[in-house]
This record gives sequence, structure tokens and C-alpha cells, in this order.
Amino acid sequence: MEVYFVIFQKFGKLLFLGVYFTVFITLCAVIVGLVLGFTLSVMRLYGSKPLKFISTTYIEFVRGTPIIVQLFIIYYGLSSTGLVRFTPMQAAIIGMGLNSAAYQAEYFRTAFLAIPTGQTEAALSLGMTRFKVIFFVLLPQIFRVVIPSWTNELIALTQYSSLAMILTIMELTSVAKYIGSKTFFYTQSFAIAGLIYLLFSFFLTRLMMLFEKRLAIPGISAAKVRM
Repeated sequence: MEVYFVIFQKFGKLLFLGVYFTVFITLCAVIVGLVLGFTLSVMRLYGSKPLKFISTTYIEFVRGTPIIVQLFIIYYGLSSTGLVRFTPMQAAIIGMGLNSAAYQAEYFRTAFLAIPTGQTEAALSLGMTRFKVIFFVLLPQIFRVVIPSWTNELIALTQYSSLAMILTIMELTSVAKYIGSKTFFYTQSFAIAGLIYLLFSFFLTRLMMLFEKRLAIPGISAAKVRM
């Protein structure tokens, strides 16, 4: 226990900074993925053939390649062209957000398909446009259905944020490695990092479960869909 006390005493501020960067990257990436993922799902389900092709191609390409390769391309590859240069933080958020979008697009697509088609047909028969049907009839229900998938995505992004260390960002895993290099207490340093990840994931899970419970409605709740 004395070793852990020494680590917190000497590197407490650095650990806090690592937690801050981890949380910041995770939240920004999930927001980017949310907006782009929803757009891709709408394109794939309701768009023209070219839009469906673009959406499907993007989703399959991103899901079929490692996220670490995508981060290298965005940060090092694009910088080498001289056309665009991202900061490490920008590259991490963009890369993880674009990766998350491909998975969230599938979550949204599944949620769209979980809504009875009769609702869409009834709304269209009343004269509503496709745009209004999507945003005023389907979307409120879809957000309830997709919450469990978002929970998994948030936890996954929290863990994937550790890959930001390859872009020289001092997030939690990178901080643990730095502390280990300075103290030679590698096991203890990474044990602290692992515990923080675990606590953060537990907090997110409980928060999303509460959110799901508050938004649940009979017949459309996520729990009903999973049965």
C-alpha cells in the first residue's frame, strides 16, 4: 500500500490530467460518432442508391480495418501529404469518432428496423414527409432502443482511448507508462490505471442504465426489444 501512496503523492496531478484527457477524448469521439453514425444509417436505409453505396462502403471499410491503422493514417499519413495537419488531440478525436460512427450506424440501423413499419406507413398516409417521419416519429423511439448499444460503445471508446498514447497524448495509459518508467513500479502504475478504467466504465454503465429506465415506455423500451 505504501507504493500506491507514493505514486498518488508524487504523480496525483499527472494521473488527474490523464483521466481528464481520457474522458475528453471518449466524450468527443462518441458525439462525433453519434452525429455521423445517425447520418450514415439514414443514408443506408432511406437514401438513393449512390448514398446507400457510400454509407455501406464506409461502414464496411472502417469496421474491417484496425483503429490503430486509422489513427496512423489520419495523424501521420495525412500530415506527410502536406495538405492537412492535425494536432494529436484532433487526430485522436477524429479517428476514434470516425471509427465509432461505423458501429453506431449499425446500432441506429438495427433500431430503425425494430420500429414497426406500420408507424411509418401510417405517418406517410397522413401526408408527412419522409424527413418528418424520421425525426418526429421514429427518432424519439430509436433513442430509447439504442441506449444499450451506446453503453457498450462508450465503454469500448473509453478503452480505445488508450491508443491515443501512440499520438503522444498523455492520457491515462500513457501516464501509467510514464510513472512506471520513473519509479519502476510498472505493475502498481498500470494497476491504478486499470482500476480507474474499471470505475469509469462502471459509472457509465450505471448512468446509462438509469437513463434507459427513465426513458423506457411500454412496447418500445430497449428491454422489450431485447426479449
